[in-house]
Amino acid sequence: MTFLSLEDSLGMALVCAALCFSVSTAVVLGIFLKHQDSPIIKANNRTLSFILLISLLLCFMCTFLFIGQPSTASCILQQITFALVFTLVLSTVLAKTITVVLAFRVVKLGRTMRRLFVSGIYNSVIPICFLMQLILLGVWMGTSPPYIQADAHSEHSYIIILCNKGSVTAFYCVLAYLGILALGSFTVAFLARNLPDTFNESKFLTFSMLVFCSVWVTFLPVYHSTKNKAMVAVEVFSILASSAGLLGCIFIPKCYIILLRPDKNSLKCFKNKTKYRHNRLF
Repeated sequence: MTFLSLEDSLGMALVCAALCFSVSTAVVLGIFLKHQDSPIIKANNRTLSFILLISLLLCFMCTFLFIGQPSTASCILQQITFALVFTLVLSTVLAKTITVVLAFRVVKLGRTMRRLFVSGIYNSVIPICFLMQLILLGVWMGTSPPYIQADAHSEHSYIIILCNKGSVTAFYCVLAYLGILALGSFTVAFLARNLPDTFNESKFLTFSMLVFCSVWVTFLPVYHSTKNKAMVAVEVFSILASSAGLLGCIFIPKCYIILLRPDKNSLKCFKNKTKYRHNRLF
């Protein structure tokens, strides 16, 4: 019997990459926790930033479920974990982009009212998006869940053990829903890229969603053209690459300013930058 395992050089490489990205995410989370009262973190909704970092950490860690001998439980857990964690990531990014737009649009409201209004948005966006994915997964697992498949014909003298998706239609419905969330986040972030928000996070969110969509658009044809263990490797690689793109595009620039350019991490700098962008916009 053969499957993607730690004994394979490819499996080992993917596990090492997942470990490196997990540690990197944990380090970034530690930096954000240590500097959570700094202007650059407070200006871009630190609650959503923490949720997004923890979600990305779970994304990197969920790839370990794809490595090793499959079982019925692991086959089901792979897809459920992947779908729910990525839904949490994308709904959080969507909430961040909506928050940027609304924080500017409702600027005429009082400070307390504005804070309650904006916080209410992301308190509803994330649960609603998460619930819709749960419904899709419930239908998938209730009708035709993933199961173990043994392939004795693809390679001579080997029996390849793989996870069959069960309902391929349900699998692509889950991917399509994630695509809708990613496209929605990209659209809102792109429209908000010229708004005078502090640190202009919209541009980084736009680029991160562009990277994310590029990875998964590439994933579909490559996934269909591969077989056996390579299919699993392609799926794991796509999870790692898209998650790393989000981590790098959204959080690394902030860490750079926090650690290497503390002169830019000040209220005075943010106020001047916001005032300048506001004057350019109007």
